[in-house]
Amino acid sequence: MRRTDHRQTPALNQERRRRVAFEAARLMATTGLADYHQAKIKAAQRLGISDEAALPRNSEIEEQLREYQRLFQNADQPRELHRRREAALKAMTFFERFEPRLVGSVLDGSADGHTAVCLHLYDDDADAVARFLIDADIPAQARTRRLRLDRERDGDFPEWCFSADGVAFEITVLPTTLLRQAPLSPVDGKPMRRASMTTLRDLLADGTL
Repeated sequence: MRRTDHRQTPALNQERRRRVAFEAARLMATTGLADYHQAKIKAAQRLGISDEAALPRNSEIEEQLREYQRLFQNADQPRELHRRREAALKAMTFFERFEPRLVGSVLDGSADGHTAVCLHLYDDDADAVARFLIDADIPAQARTRRLRLDRERDGDFPEWCFSADGVAFEITVLPTTLLRQAPLSPVDGKPMRRASMTTLRDLLADGTL
């Protein structure tokens, strides 16, 4: 990405941001790409746009994603969202000893057929979840998830990825001290919205999207 050419008009930059945001949202909705930064970079490359000013904020992509789902996935998206919330509740019951919390698009209502269920589990022993998965004979892929803890601190945490009944799961293991304060959302920089099993049951009971 090159720096902004200040000779370009604000209107042109705004239009390019909108185009990149829509293309990034389309990529996320149709390919399962979940990383906002990767989505906006790929979108800009596809559109032949190289100005830094044309890169939208994550919140702009989120807005376009919901609009894309409303226009093009209206028939399937609510069903897929409900399916993933049900799968999340089953998984949270399974992982109950780790104080599970649902986060991400399955909670906020923007999940579709490509979306993984994202759970935060809490234990001061970083390997406890790995042993739990092994004991349950659940094959899982290990990787690391970087989260913003606050405005000044980031942290790398173990994450386990697996599938069950055709639904992908991404399980991040955090120390119990972080139960008191949620990491910051990559969308708006505010503390992540989190849901306990009780909250998720209520969402499923009233059909809230």
